[in-house]
Amino acid sequence: MARVGFALGYGKFTNAREIAGLMQQAEERGYEMGFFSETIELMRDSVTALAAIGLATKRLVLGSTQIVRLRGPVVMAQTLASLDELTGGRMTLAPGACTKSHARVHSLETELNVTPAEVLKEYIESMRLLLTGEKVSYHGKYVNFDNAGLAWKPARNYIPLYVPATSKTGLRLAGQIGDGVVLNAVCSPEYTENALKIIKDAAEAAGRDWSKFEVAQLINCSVEDNHKKALDEVRWEVATKLDPIQLPFIAGPKMRVGEPYIRKEDIPIFENAHAKGGMEGLIKAVPDSYVEGMTASGTPDEVKKRVQRYREAGVKLPLLRPAANHQTQRLLELFTQ
Repeated sequence: MARVGFALGYGKFTNAREIAGLMQQAEERGYEMGFFSETIELMRDSVTALAAIGLATKRLVLGSTQIVRLRGPVVMAQTLASLDELTGGRMTLAPGACTKSHARVHSLETELNVTPAEVLKEYIESMRLLLTGEKVSYHGKYVNFDNAGLAWKPARNYIPLYVPATSKTGLRLAGQIGDGVVLNAVCSPEYTENALKIIKDAAEAAGRDWSKFEVAQLINCSVEDNHKKALDEVRWEVATKLDPIQLPFIAGPKMRVGEPYIRKEDIPIFENAHAKGGMEGLIKAVPDSYVEGMTASGTPDEVKKRVQRYREAGVKLPLLRPAANHQTQRLLELFTQ
């Protein structure tokens, strides 16, 4: 079976208990990773979900996005080590940059002179020190502590930290310091190819071994017997990347990397659609070309071929995310055949 992961947590249609049950099924079917997305829309939190998944599974590698600044680096390291202990050494983590939009949603200060990528870099560096289980000190621009350390010996003193990246800055950072990258959802294989060139150049410039670098990507999947119905079932998630909260730090960066399916002239159309009709209006305004280009949607054969296209673009570990609750079983079974 080709490497594959199952991703949940972005949609509101599955709760923490259901997520754990589905991840158990993914493990039984041979999936390698269970990935949870902790989102700006304030869906379920990652720690609760990861604990539930970890107790429901035995072999599945676990991963999750976690936005920095929502928790301090010491607490993030403490929680990660605890989850790794709980799961028998199966944890990975993808700490993500905290944008102004994230800060506003979480009632954090947004007027500080904060560079998200620099904060993320300091979190990753300081967390790696803390996870050694030794007393350590770290002095950066945003993260500072002296003689801090976990009070017990972690199950592992090195837990892989992947960088979830979209922009050129984030992609370069992933290549420079990440154990791998988790490329964003709602991106085309063409974007992926362009992004991996940026990451590889940064990794090689930093003297790192590219062959050991993990490349995962969240891939939105919508499986139906009817092609048009499949597009309609996932159009909502494409729209969430084009709403007023995410538009500033998603669309522009993707276009600068080389996403061919987002057109500059469409941005005012999306803004106007949302202003007049909210998310429902925006969903209706998203063209089929966006959905077809930046997701794996259609009949079962179309979805399998599209996921293969992402593999050909350089993705080593596709993290498949179903568009709707009724598609979860079908998607799980589709990639075990």
